Amino acid sequence: MKSVVKNIFAVIAGLLIGSIVNGAIIMISGHVIPPPEGENLLTAEGLKASMAMMQPKHFIMPFLAHALGTFVGALIATKIASSRKFTFAMIIGGFFFLGGLANVLMLPSPLWYTVVDLVFAYFPMSYLAYKLITKNNVLPS
Repeated sequence: MKSVVKNIFAVIAGLLIGSIVNGAIIMISGHVIPPPEGENLLTAEGLKASMAMMQPKHFIMPFLAHALGTFVGALIATKIASSRKFTFAMIIGGFFFLGGLANVLMLPSPLWYTVVDLVFAYFPMSYLAYKLITKNNVLPS
């Protein structure tokens, strides 16, 4: 029973910490790469209206938020899980992928960004985190 609780905690911790990383990157993104002048990205309506003004550089930070949030979440889940570490890393990737898919459906974005985000930001990052933890035993127990 102890391993079940530990595995549930691994998923919860991975989702929570990965979401914090994702949100933090999104929060600083406007300071790193300023939005198009005069555009309000603080509301969903403003973001939708501004999408046509966005240049490729404006999609770097959202991609990094999705990729690094997923990576850190999967890293945490893989490290904490007591068994089936790959499965738990992929569960984190799946949850973040569903969030990314919802994002794509709610906010219009260029096709190139949609493909890059959905293909490279979620499951590959989860797999990379899993391999990093299991092959090199990077984080101490």
